[in-house]
Amino acid sequence: MPAKKAMTYGIIVGTRGFFPSHLAESGRKEMIAAVEAAGAKAVVLSPEETKHGAVETHSDAIRCADLFKKHATEIDGIIVTLPNFGDERGVADTLRLSGLKVPVLIQATPDKSDAMTIATRRDSFCGKMSVCNNLMQYGIAYSLTTLHTEAPDSPEFKRDIEKFGAVCRIVGGLKNLRIGSIGARPTAFNTVRYSERILETNGISIETIDLSEIFGRIERTRDNDDLAQAKLAAIKGYVSTHGVPEAALLKMAKLGAVIETWMAQTHVKINAVQCWTSMEEYFGVVPCTVMSMMSNELIPSACEVDVPGVLSMYMLALASQTPSALLDWNNNYGADPNKCVCFHCSNLPKHFFKEVKMDYQEIIAGTVGKANTFGTCVGRVKSGAMSYARFSTDDNFGTIRGYVGPGSFTDDPLETFGGAGVVEIPQLQRLLKFICREGFEHHVAANFSSVSEAVHEAASVYLGWDSHYHPALED
Repeated sequence: MPAKKAMTYGIIVGTRGFFPSHLAESGRKEMIAAVEAAGAKAVVLSPEETKHGAVETHSDAIRCADLFKKHATEIDGIIVTLPNFGDERGVADTLRLSGLKVPVLIQATPDKSDAMTIATRRDSFCGKMSVCNNLMQYGIAYSLTTLHTEAPDSPEFKRDIEKFGAVCRIVGGLKNLRIGSIGARPTAFNTVRYSERILETNGISIETIDLSEIFGRIERTRDNDDLAQAKLAAIKGYVSTHGVPEAALLKMAKLGAVIETWMAQTHVKINAVQCWTSMEEYFGVVPCTVMSMMSNELIPSACEVDVPGVLSMYMLALASQTPSALLDWNNNYGADPNKCVCFHCSNLPKHFFKEVKMDYQEIIAGTVGKANTFGTCVGRVKSGAMSYARFSTDDNFGTIRGYVGPGSFTDDPLETFGGAGVVEIPQLQRLLKFICREGFEHHVAANFSSVSEAVHEAASVYLGWDSHYHPALED
């Protein structure tokens, strides 16, 4: 998998003159230390640029905004730290003047009950409310810490900055996103219809290519083509191919080389692919392994041209920096109301499996023949905590809406085909009713992580989407 993204945060140190200024000095140092401890870089005013490197006056705000502008292409998010009450106008003006459209986290340092004199009392507990009030007036979206006040070196803030980083990666990753739509929607799958125009309004563009063009480019690719041979070697190194015909493997390799070349030429980041059953009937393999390999490299690839599905996969992958899969909510699991079977044929990334091998697609084989369906990645999904998400375009209201939540894959026994696992989700029956009543698709994105709250926050606070969290959050 690719290396994890190194984050960069702009820091605004809020201060107000008639509160102890030494708290701004120490607070600045404490926040820089917290950011660096999280493996991130801090962009912050120096004590030479403003008093203690903090922001109070409008002139301070201009200096801080100018600093942020110089680092605009680097800054993923902005952290406002309030070591004392802070100046709400200075904070809001800095954010407005910077012009940055990135997530903002508001942190306030707690007072100590034995340090409440005029020389040591912070009042950041109160100042945080004033800052948030001003940001609301300015129309600036922001995030809050778990506790109203948290010390920069506290375990709570460590968790909050990790979550904030996930929010920033989602928001930044979806800016000017280009999704590849490879082939036409399978006729039998009305459920994956979506609106390109609604996505475009949200800054997400769709680049289309017909399967005939993909097949035509493959036809022109020599068997000894360097890219095709490199992909063939990568396939054999990725998964056991025992029993799979060499001719089928070469077809997969050419398919992978052509798709990756097209994506690079068109600046496409992720893709959704037509499969049933054109690929098998007219090309003679399934694209599952090629798609699995892309997803495993954090380039999500969804089947059945489910573009909103691959968008949901990408949001989870951006948040966790680990691979996502697209699964069917597929079967009940015995009589347990909080468990079900999630399944696909499958193109799940290798990251999802206990053990995996290449095989043929048993469902389609009955229609087009086993020889034309090699290329699935099959095995049992491993156990562990997971997050799931599904976002879709809503043509009735011209919006994007979805749901997200936490769950887990279990080790419960399961004997079946394809790529499958048993999922346990709190109040699952309630979630299933929500999915059916709201008319959501049978596809859901999943990720081995605990990033559901970050995905929900990015969607609802910064992207302006209607996001339903299951089960309901306390706050």
